[in-house]
Amino acid sequence: MKNTIRQVFHSPKFVIGFGLFVIILLTSIIYPLINPGDPLQMIGLGSFKKPGTYVSLYDAVGTETSTFKLPDADANRLAQVLTDEDRVAMVNWFSAMEIDISGLDISDTDQLLSMWKENYDESAKPAGMTKAQRNYYKRLNNSILSANTAEKLTVTAPGESGEPETRAEIKTTDYVEIGDVANVVNLPLGTDNFGRDVLKELVSAIGTSLKIGFIAGCIATFIGLLLGLLSGYIGGFVDDFIMFITNIFTVIPSFVLLILINYSIGQENRGATVVAVVIGLTSWTWTTRSVRSQVISLRNRDHVNLSKLSGHSLMRIVLTDILPYIASYVVMAFILQISSAILSEAQLSLLGLGPKTTEVPTLGLMMNWAMLYSAHLGGYWWAYFPVIGIIALISFSLNLMNTGLDQVFNPTLRD
Repeated sequence: MKNTIRQVFHSPKFVIGFGLFVIILLTSIIYPLINPGDPLQMIGLGSFKKPGTYVSLYDAVGTETSTFKLPDADANRLAQVLTDEDRVAMVNWFSAMEIDISGLDISDTDQLLSMWKENYDESAKPAGMTKAQRNYYKRLNNSILSANTAEKLTVTAPGESGEPETRAEIKTTDYVEIGDVANVVNLPLGTDNFGRDVLKELVSAIGTSLKIGFIAGCIATFIGLLLGLLSGYIGGFVDDFIMFITNIFTVIPSFVLLILINYSIGQENRGATVVAVVIGLTSWTWTTRSVRSQVISLRNRDHVNLSKLSGHSLMRIVLTDILPYIASYVVMAFILQISSAILSEAQLSLLGLGPKTTEVPTLGLMMNWAMLYSAHLGGYWWAYFPVIGIIALISFSLNLMNTGLDQVFNPTLRD
């Protein structure tokens, strides 16, 4: 046993796959301890807030300020005002006014604003331009002037008499240390369509999907192992009957069965455990056939025949003379069953047939939510791309582990 374990952990593919899987597993366990709370709690009003650090403006006003005069502060402030659409619109206004724009670089904020100040005329009515478009350019010009000239902002609030009173003045050179602000929210992956922290949701979904994969893998491997051992060793009528049932389930695509069973269960009764059990009960067929073929090649070996002649029971022969020889194969089948179950859950959830959405997130449910709210169309990559990456990484690590084990236990595959 020690030599076998040593060989396994000397396989580079197994070690890399095992390392990746352990990192993912530990992250799903440790991160909730560092950042506790309900992963489905809605902390944001509005959907798909981009990743970043969010500071409470209300608390920032009362925080002690420091004075800095950064050389590019004004240019950065102006550049923030002008979106790419605004820059294109300014060029369109120049063209409508037949102004020479040769050599103009719209990414050069100083050049673009300088040209705008020299040529923009609020009273001008370019040919073919509607009143709504002219009003847009007026608002754009006002925002440019405001960003360029306002040296400070005044914060007012109703006083005891009900009249507005000045509470604070914020200058363009005032800065606050983020650690001094009372309320700061770090969202490395932003929020989803419901205003929930995507990172916390993703870590929780990893744990739930691994749980589903483990339960489904155990059920499918146990059923496949049991039926494969009985069919392969006993043979005869038992073999014919088991293979008849197996062939029926093989002919009917397992994913179709999953869809029908999950739909009949109903959303209110579909918890993560229920979905895992259903996946396990519909994905044992290929394990049964594989184990059966392995047992058939072992049942007439000398050591098995010796046990028969010694009068050992069927249970003892199977457990002591056959099972140890296929144990490595069973472990590899179990690993593949986990990977297959995680992918099956993701497919079901994309169709709206996954676990109940109000209880726990899963990787498939996160993909479903992102698809329903068109995150891929709106460019909200943080709502779906990390989920795709994690699913791919889990499958990659498990399959890499399986390949490494196969090379260890199957000498013909070794270089």
